[in-house]
Amino acid sequence: MTSSHKFLLLLLRIAMMSLSGMASPMLKEQKFAMEPQDQTAVVGSRVTLPCRVIDKSGILQWTKDDFGLGTHRNLTGFDRYSMIGSDEEGDFSLEIYPVMLEDDAKYQCQVLPGPLGQLGIRSHFATLTVLVPPEPPKIVQGDYLVTTEDREIELECISHGGKPAAEITWIDGMGNVLTEGIEYIVEELSDGRRFTAKSILKLTPRKDHHNTSFTCQAQNTAERTHRSAKLKLEVKYAPKVTVSIISGASPNGRIPEGADVRMGCKADANPPDVTYRWFINDEQVIGDYTTEMIMHNITRKYHDSIVKCEVHNAVGKSEESETLDVSYGPQFRSRPKTTQADTGSSITLSCDVDGNPSPDIAWFHKDHRKKISTSPNLTLVVDESTAGKYFCTAHVPGYPEIGAEASIYLKGPPAIVSHKTQFGIEGDNVRVECTAFSIPAPERVVWTFNGQEVDLHDQDYSILEDPLPEGIKSTLIIRESQERHFGMYNCSVSNPYGSDVVEINLMPQKSFPLLIIIIGGVLLVVIVIVIIMIIFLCQRQSAKKPSREGDTNTMEKQCKESDRSSNISDLKLDLRTGSSNSNVHCDLDYIPGAESETGSESVITRIGVPLAGPVNLSGQDVYRYSADYTEPSFPKDGHNNNGYVPYVDYSRDYNPPMMQPPITSMDPTINQSTRLQLNSLQSHQLSSGANSMQLNDMPTSIPNGILPSLGIDPRFSATYGNPYLRSSSVGLPTPNTANPVATPAPPPYSRDNSRIVSSSAMMTASANVVNSVMATGSNGSIPQMTRLPNSPTSQYIIPTSNATTIKRGTMATHV
Repeated sequence: MTSSHKFLLLLLRIAMMSLSGMASPMLKEQKFAMEPQDQTAVVGSRVTLPCRVIDKSGILQWTKDDFGLGTHRNLTGFDRYSMIGSDEEGDFSLEIYPVMLEDDAKYQCQVLPGPLGQLGIRSHFATLTVLVPPEPPKIVQGDYLVTTEDREIELECISHGGKPAAEITWIDGMGNVLTEGIEYIVEELSDGRRFTAKSILKLTPRKDHHNTSFTCQAQNTAERTHRSAKLKLEVKYAPKVTVSIISGASPNGRIPEGADVRMGCKADANPPDVTYRWFINDEQVIGDYTTEMIMHNITRKYHDSIVKCEVHNAVGKSEESETLDVSYGPQFRSRPKTTQADTGSSITLSCDVDGNPSPDIAWFHKDHRKKISTSPNLTLVVDESTAGKYFCTAHVPGYPEIGAEASIYLKGPPAIVSHKTQFGIEGDNVRVECTAFSIPAPERVVWTFNGQEVDLHDQDYSILEDPLPEGIKSTLIIRESQERHFGMYNCSVSNPYGSDVVEINLMPQKSFPLLIIIIGGVLLVVIVIVIIMIIFLCQRQSAKKPSREGDTNTMEKQCKESDRSSNISDLKLDLRTGSSNSNVHCDLDYIPGAESETGSESVITRIGVPLAGPVNLSGQDVYRYSADYTEPSFPKDGHNNNGYVPYVDYSRDYNPPMMQPPITSMDPTINQSTRLQLNSLQSHQLSSGANSMQLNDMPTSIPNGILPSLGIDPRFSATYGNPYLRSSSVGLPTPNTANPVATPAPPPYSRDNSRIVSSSAMMTASANVVNSVMATGSNGSIPQMTRLPNSPTSQYIIPTSNATTIKRGTMATHV
């Protein structure tokens, strides 16, 4: 007996029990606490169809598409099916694992009538839908495809066995989802449950698609992740060209006129084997230019020219162009033109200027000197105020401004502007001019003389007419004029608007003889040259006679400058030879007129001295440094010390200078200039007090000898021993010859072989010592010495010619 038969017998029993239960109202009814619902499952997953029964008394089973699966929980014969739960809970849920495609069916939970006649119950049908993921998609064309740009191709993607059919999506190499040009096809498989999906993409390849991959993605509701296939696309395309200006252009893109421009042409092509051709305004450029082309000396004619680069490869050709923007200065296409107009008429002046960028135009009225318009065309109504000259200017930044002038003339009768009195030389050709302002141009000019029109056929006359922008100039020429040709001439000028007449008086002019003019000019030039030479000679003579004081100051200043700059100076030595003395002077401190001590006339010999080292002077030796000097052998007695100053005890030999009686202005031995200065000084003493008078209170220029005569020794002044503080106008006192006692020696000075320290105080003291001829003294006999010059630059030791001897051990170092 089969299970179905058993189930039918069971139902029969339930039915009988139900009939019997009608007599027993206390039986409990069977009912579902939970019924199965429709579900969806993916192949391989686990599915549970719930079924719970309350007060179950009958037998329970599950049916699949109305086919019973069995009453036992293990559902013998269905290995993947089982009823789970417990009888106590009344749970008889159906579990399917793993789900397979054949599990796609309708399921029902049924309970048979109970033994006591309880009624049987059935649940709702529950539909189990089984989903199947599609197979991985495939692209029919493979994974690599070579194509050509702008040629349409089809890419086909197939996905098999999906339930439901797979959804296919195309994605390009840039990540964009493609929605256009796609055809979608679904085919049912033989099992009637699964499907095959196809997607066909129609594509026109572009350069951007080269070396990119197209992706086909397929998925359905059976799985969350998609499956994909890829195809790499190689696109052969014609060159893609870009043209640019590499150099020669300004930052704003304009090319200055006269510049050299380098154009660049870049081409992207597949295959990359390309050829180049350049064109300017569709005319091919001759030359072997490839990626660059150079245009030399760009002119304004290239403005707005089109430069084109054409590139070829196996696929085709492409071209790209660049329009040149050349900047250049303003240039007139047409200048404004002078115009004649009637009063009240309207005229237009045009200032047509070419330039890049566009020139700035400005109009100016010369009479008003102000800008009246900035338009290229100036329109005016002609009257007295608007007539005149106008100036048009054009300016382009970075270039010189240009301008042009035009006039507006108001038409009217002529006006003669010639001189009414003109002159001519008798016997010469005479020109009589008649200039007339006439707008419009005059129609006729008539000359008359003595009431009769000048006959042009007369050989004595001819008329020359010169047109002018504003009228005419008529010239009457009289050949070899005579006295009868001079007189009153009438000039008459007429135009359509009227006429004007003027009388011109032609007067003879006496000619001055040419020879007299030439002679007079020559004499004037000679006189001027003589005057210039006299002035030059006078100035030269005056320059040779400077004042004694000025010479002294100048010489002293030069010596000071020499001392300040360097101890190595280019000096000159004056060797003054006398009857008994030989004096050495610095030529810069030499005072003209000075005499030797004996009063005899001196003979001056000037010798140039080199910068350093010993100098041979006519048999004499000059030493500048002590190291250069070799001590000679001296005789035991004599007066020659070879220029050395004998050592003495100056503290014992010093006597204050003797005060001389004051000199008055009545002294006949002084000159007029000294007398005036002395009067001024004595007046100052009376006003200030003789006892309080100081050296600084004295005049700045006092002749030598006045200060000692006033009883004042200037050596006690602070400025006496310092050549930089001493005023150049105050001279040093003369040696005290009345008392032939040596003045005090100066304090010790440092000595350096590279530089000899000198000061006016030391030199003055040395000069005073050697300046005196001392035959006898209070302390004993002192040899007679040669006097050195009174100069701060006396730095040389010169042996004297006289044989003078002194005792050994008494020599002092040279100064």
